[in-house]
Amino acid sequence: MEKRRLGKTGRNVSVVGLGTWQLGADWGAVEPAQAQAVLAAAAEAGVTFFDTADVYGDGRSEQAIGAFLADNPGLDITVATKMGRRLEQDPANYNLANFRQWVDRSRRNLQTDRLDLVQLHCPPTAVYSSAEVYDALDTLVAEGSIRNYGVSVERTDEALEAIRHPGIATVQIILNAFRLKPLDEVLPAAEAAGVGIIARVPLASGLLSGRYSKETSFPENDHRNFNRAGSAFDVGETFSGVDYEQGLRAVAEFEELVPDGVTTAQAAIAWITAQDGVSTVIPGARNVDQVRSNAAAAGAGGIDATFDVGVREIYDRYFRGTIHPRW
Repeated sequence: MEKRRLGKTGRNVSVVGLGTWQLGADWGAVEPAQAQAVLAAAAEAGVTFFDTADVYGDGRSEQAIGAFLADNPGLDITVATKMGRRLEQDPANYNLANFRQWVDRSRRNLQTDRLDLVQLHCPPTAVYSSAEVYDALDTLVAEGSIRNYGVSVERTDEALEAIRHPGIATVQIILNAFRLKPLDEVLPAAEAAGVGIIARVPLASGLLSGRYSKETSFPENDHRNFNRAGSAFDVGETFSGVDYEQGLRAVAEFEELVPDGVTTAQAAIAWITAQDGVSTVIPGARNVDQVRSNAAAAGAGGIDATFDVGVREIYDRYFRGTIHPRW
């Protein structure tokens, strides 16, 4: 598995990581043993970067990772967690006292004294430009409870504001074949500043796996069922904000680009890793087979300039007019 520098953390991590939202909540039920099997399969496949959040299952995702690492102390795994979504989304809640409480809870969940990377979890836009917020995060580094900090964003303007601040080590942003706007300014700005890019939602909530159809149904507790209109959180987190049936039509064209011997999901992931400035991509997985297939995307062939042109043409035809201006 290829490794890349994760921005200002100075750490080298696998180019394909593991997103673990699904191990906590909002993707249907995942049993504890299944979660442990997913984490083990990822490590066996060379994945060295796990991304989680304190709000995923109210800590269940963090606890699963903490238990796994406690049982496997020799593994060189970098864990990134996120904080800030457990309270009302008021900029005033993003303060040092709350940060300390949130970090202490995550340290307990992850069974560690010091967190590798803590990211503000898509906070209100005003938070990204608050000097007091960055001072508080710097204090946590100085106190030794966290090693590095970054942000997770919904919009490119939020990413660009965060990159301006010297303490930011990483930016996590939605980037996939149906969400190309980060390529315009965010990735070049991050690369120039030495900030790592963590690409999330790489399969557009599974659309780019090629496994769904008009007849596909999702469990009641799956965000692909309950958040299609953005009633629970930003609609851009569900299918990247694209209309489901329009997304299916675009996927059908995307599949025509996929080279032989590569799955649709692997091609989607590999295309992201081919973009300059991307540190790691974090597809989720609910079972061992998905983990192994996603990890294998790091070695996928045939993702060349012709493939890239095809991706951009599909985006221009289906999504540029609606997706580009919004996020």
